[in-house]
Amino acid sequence: MLTRTALRASAPVFARPAAPAAGRFFSSSPARLVKIGELLPEGELLQEGSPGNKVDLRKEAEGARNMLIIGVPAAFSPACSASHIPSYIQHPKTQEFDVKAVVSVNDAFVMKAWKENLDPAGESGIRFLADPSGEFTKGLDLLFDSKAIFGNDRSKRYALIVEDGKVTKIAVEPDNTGTAVSLADKVLA
Repeated sequence: MLTRTALRASAPVFARPAAPAAGRFFSSSPARLVKIGELLPEGELLQEGSPGNKVDLRKEAEGARNMLIIGVPAAFSPACSASHIPSYIQHPKTQEFDVKAVVSVNDAFVMKAWKENLDPAGESGIRFLADPSGEFTKGLDLLFDSKAIFGNDRSKRYALIVEDGKVTKIAVEPDNTGTAVSLADKVLA
């Protein structure tokens, strides 16, 4: 039987990487983010109304002339509910899109309740889609670490226009959550 000292002596030694200096972080790959001309992430990654109603926006984009996708950090959050999504509900150019959707890293039940709160009659035609695992948003490289605020990774605030299946316009908030570039009057101008 080996003693603790003998076990420690025979165990492999792994070097711990040095911690980065305060305020200095390094990444070997640049931020990628979705690019003009790219396709949407593939697969039934989103849910509409309930977990059983799977949505594949890439497949829908193939049959649509154009599409508007609005990404938000959180359903029911102040900026999302008071200004961002209402800016699209009220903008007349929103109706020019074959497919209009809000996507958030939330569950389908929360997104359904949020739709009923913001657009109870469904007059805007905007769909409220859940990205419960964040896979759709991750495929666009638009997730950010928001654990301190929301408890998990969430979507950056953004708007995408897709035409003939490919992204043609991108508006991503530089601070992830603001409303400087992604409100309807800026995106649909």
